[in-house]
Amino acid sequence: MSALDLLDDLGFEACALVLGPEGVRARRGDTEQVRLWRSVTKTITAAACVIAVQEGLVSLDDPAGPPDSTLRHLLSHCSGLWYESNRTLHPPGTRRAYSNYAIDEAGRHVARGIGMDFGDWVQQRVLDPLGMTSVEWDGSPSVGAAGSMDDLALFAAEMLRPTLLEEQWHRAATTPQFPDLPGVMPGFGHQRPNPFGLGFEIRGHKSPHWTGSRNDPATYGHFGMRGSLFWVDPVADMALVVGTAHDICDAHRRVLPELSDAVLEEFARP
Repeated sequence: MSALDLLDDLGFEACALVLGPEGVRARRGDTEQVRLWRSVTKTITAAACVIAVQEGLVSLDDPAGPPDSTLRHLLSHCSGLWYESNRTLHPPGTRRAYSNYAIDEAGRHVARGIGMDFGDWVQQRVLDPLGMTSVEWDGSPSVGAAGSMDDLALFAAEMLRPTLLEEQWHRAATTPQFPDLPGVMPGFGHQRPNPFGLGFEIRGHKSPHWTGSRNDPATYGHFGMRGSLFWVDPVADMALVVGTAHDICDAHRRVLPELSDAVLEEFARP
């Protein structure tokens, strides 16, 4: 039995790819099907935003969003903005408030700084260079992408061995910003702390969580509420991409940590 056979325990259609630096180590299910990525979109947006920072077109310390907020606050979900509106809940930098609106606002800020449509920037600087040909972008930097798990695996492989981001900017995106902030992780409740990088969720010591107990705290990635997700474990030097045909539910919360642990046990190399 392979670790990926645990996908059957979900009770609905699912697929997965296991990646190492050399490429795909295992694959199961229909990885070519185009699926809604929902919040996984945020990681593509984050990479595009950080590329703009890397090129000096914008700065993470640019004022953006509500008063006293910056682009860094927006991308790390601590600008104080409410989930899907411009209403603020608290001052920037005081609590992690997961916000689609904040990520969309980050995209708007970067679009102004680069002087072009943000979706076109994503296409030119992320999707085209990585050969992510199935990706459909509906205009929302927070939840608007759809694509195959094969293409999401290309992005996960890029984050495992970055070519688009220089080391300092890859590190900024994938390590905690404002690391001690508490907050709610959608679908998994209150977390103290609730670390996020720039658009990437950081595993830390969150419990419960959708990754496994074997995942290093430095693991980063994202899940989408329509059942697409990926993680990159920089210590194990590998990644997992999963796509399902169901909104995130109790089956995901039960099976995904078991799947992650089994994948690490079977496929991680000394």
